[in-house]
Amino acid sequence: MNDASDQTPRLSGRWSAAVLIGAVGLAAFGSDRLIPNSLLSLPLLAATLLSTLITWWGVPRLRALKMGQVIRAEGPQGHLSKTGTPTMGGLLVVPVGVIIGALVSSEGRSAQQLLAIALVTLSYMVIGGVDDWSSLTKRTNTGLTPRGKLLLQAAAAMLFLGWAGWQGWISSTVSLPFNQELPLHWLIWPLALFVFLAESNATNLTDGLDGLASGCGALVFTGLALQLMLRGNAGDPALAGFCMAMAGCWLGFLIHNRNPAKVFMGDTGSLAMGAALSAVALLSDSLWPLLLMGGVFLAESVSVIVQVWVFKATKGADGQGRRVFRMAPLHHHFELGGTPEQVVVPLFWLVTAGLIMLGLGLHPN
Repeated sequence: MNDASDQTPRLSGRWSAAVLIGAVGLAAFGSDRLIPNSLLSLPLLAATLLSTLITWWGVPRLRALKMGQVIRAEGPQGHLSKTGTPTMGGLLVVPVGVIIGALVSSEGRSAQQLLAIALVTLSYMVIGGVDDWSSLTKRTNTGLTPRGKLLLQAAAAMLFLGWAGWQGWISSTVSLPFNQELPLHWLIWPLALFVFLAESNATNLTDGLDGLASGCGALVFTGLALQLMLRGNAGDPALAGFCMAMAGCWLGFLIHNRNPAKVFMGDTGSLAMGAALSAVALLSDSLWPLLLMGGVFLAESVSVIVQVWVFKATKGADGQGRRVFRMAPLHHHFELGGTPEQVVVPLFWLVTAGLIMLGLGLHPN
């Protein structure tokens, strides 16, 4: 029998996930009730229900295939107990979000854009799957080489950008709050490629605690959908519906991924999440909202960059350098400072929710 101390994190994970799911649902229903042409609830509900059921069915299959996560030895020692938890859960839910999202519209330009987003999302899922499978077969926490993974990510992104450029879907001007615009002309293309690489790797770095990436991802997709509806004629109901389908697939996954996690998304899920966010933001002129609402993803990525740069810049003859954080990415810094995982995750969700509220107030017109 488990004692009370064993039950506390379980209750915490269950109730914090329930609050997040309820908040996203209320946001979707509120949008449908108050904003003309809003239809966010249906794709959200369909994706949440289907991904919940498929993950419930799929976790034992992943376990039977021995797809157990390999925990890196240099990570927090408390994570060693997670060794063997099934990974590559993204395979179960990403197709759910993509298929339901692509069915939001079946006519004209919207249908073509949804197809393009779906394909680049699935491409990144495959890249992440290859990386995860390589890690599993090697029994290490490293799969593809960093250069090899970046090249594959860049190739998939360039195919998407080539298609979008041919169709004229991406504006060369970035809309900002207060009716401001940033004309980039041809520079939009290297920026777009950078967004794909940076966002997909930022979501990948965020996937380090139970429910952290899935919860933050569901919130950011919801935020993007809401700002697209609030922009009126400058928004895009079809892309907003796709965002809610992706939010739903991550909420369904969160039910099984909350602490204590029964399954991890792996690179299979985290890379796909970042690709979908990038594609939607580029096609809907929502780079500013993505930057602000995805502030947690940005902070996680920047923490790693700063940690590595400072360590290398201050490395002495003994091979040791200074560290800005106890450990990077940022969530491990708080963990090693004594804050339990069950507290860090909801706090990062709350920060994301706050950034979304700020982003909705400062969305482009």
